[in-house]
Amino acid sequence: MAVPDVTVVVAVYNTMPYLTACLDSLVGQSLAPGRLEVVAVDDGSTDGGGELLDEYAARHPGLFTVVHQPNSGGPAGPTNRGLELARGRYVLFLGADDWLGAEALERLVEAADAWGSDVVVPKQVGVNGRLVPQGIFHADAESVGFADSALAWALADTKLFRRDLVRRHGLRRDEGLKVFSDQPFTLAACLRAARVSVLASYDCYFLVLREDRGNVTERAGVLDRLRGIAALQQVAVELAAPGEELDAIRARSFTWDVPRLLQDGFLLLAEDVQERVCVEVARMVERFGAREVYGRLPVAARVRLELACAVAPEALRDQIRYEAAHGDPPVLVDAGRRYAHYPAFRDARLGLPDELFLLPEEEAGGAAAESPGPLNPAQRLWRGLVPQQLRRGLRRNAAWRRLADSVNGGRG
Repeated sequence: MAVPDVTVVVAVYNTMPYLTACLDSLVGQSLAPGRLEVVAVDDGSTDGGGELLDEYAARHPGLFTVVHQPNSGGPAGPTNRGLELARGRYVLFLGADDWLGAEALERLVEAADAWGSDVVVPKQVGVNGRLVPQGIFHADAESVGFADSALAWALADTKLFRRDLVRRHGLRRDEGLKVFSDQPFTLAACLRAARVSVLASYDCYFLVLREDRGNVTERAGVLDRLRGIAALQQVAVELAAPGEELDAIRARSFTWDVPRLLQDGFLLLAEDVQERVCVEVARMVERFGAREVYGRLPVAARVRLELACAVAPEALRDQIRYEAAHGDPPVLVDAGRRYAHYPAFRDARLGLPDELFLLPEEEAGGAAAESPGPLNPAQRLWRGLVPQQLRRGLRRNAAWRRLADSVNGGRG
C-alpha cells in the first residue's frame, strides 16, 4: 500500500454540529486520491459524532480510518492513538470543531517538501471571535526560530509535522494533562526540528470558537491550565538554548498565559482555590526563572505575578478590580523615572520593589520607547500578544507596520 503524503489526526468528543464542517473540509481537499488519509478517533462521544464518523467512512472508502474508544477524559489520549495509526510522511492535527481551507494540505506538503521543513506553521484564522495571534503570519518564511519570530506565540499542535521527526524522538502528548497537552508536544518538536517554516500566504486553518464556549481550553480549570503551562516550561528548560531562545518561550507564558489566569476569572474562585493558585504561580515563577524576563512583561502582568508570589490573594483581588475599573494607572515621576502608580506601588505591607512598576520606556532607556498614554482595548491586546522586543524589530518591516497600524492606530 502506498504511503500517503499526509495523515490528518482528528480527536473527536462531542463536537456536533461543528464536526460536519470539519469532515467536509477534509473530503474537499485538493490533494489527489491516495495522498491523504484521515484517522479519526471517537473518544466516547454521546452526541452522535461517532455515528457521523462511520457515515463519512462508508461514503468515502479509503479516506477515513475511524476508531471508537471509551472516553479518556481529555484530548491527549485519542490524539496519541491517532498518531500511532498514522502512515503519512507528514501528520497534521485538526480540531474536531475546526476546518481547513480547500488547498491547505496540498500547499503545506508542497512547502515542506520544497523547504525541507520538519514543521510547517499554517496560516490560521479565528472564527466566531476566536483569538488567534497573528504575529508569525506576516509573510511566508522558509525558516524561523524562537529568537527571531513570534513562534513562541504559536505553540498549538495545529501544524504540519514530519512524522519521522515525531517517531525518532518518541514525541507524544502527556495524557496526564487535561489541557494544553499539545503545547509541550509542539515545543519539543520545534526545538528538535532542523527547520520550522511558516506558510502565511494562504488561509489554511480555521479555528472555531463554539457558540457555547464549549472548546476544551475554554472549559478547563485554572489549576489544570497551570499544570499545562508548567509542562511547557519544563520542555523549554530541557531543550531550549539559554539566552534569547529560552527567554522568548519564558516570556510567552509569563506575559500572557499565567497573568491572564490572574484576571477577572480569579475573582470568581473560592478563597481556598485562590490561595492554591497563588502558591502554584509562585512555584512556577521561581522554578522557571520568570523574573529574568520581567523586562519583557507589561507592568500589570508582573505586578499580578508578584502579588501571587507573595501569596496575597486579597491584594491581588484589589489589583484586578483596580485594572477593571481604571485601566492604565496614573504615571508617577520620581527622580526622573516614570512609574505605573498602582495602589500596590510602595505599599509598605507588600514591599514590592519600585523596579516592578517602571514603565517600558524607562527600562528601554527611552531610545525605542513606545508611545505613552492610555491604550484602547485593541492596543492592549496587540501588546499582550506580541512581545515588545519583537514589535520593535518588526516595525521596520513595511508590511508588518501596516498590519500593526490596522490594529492599533499606528502606535505599534
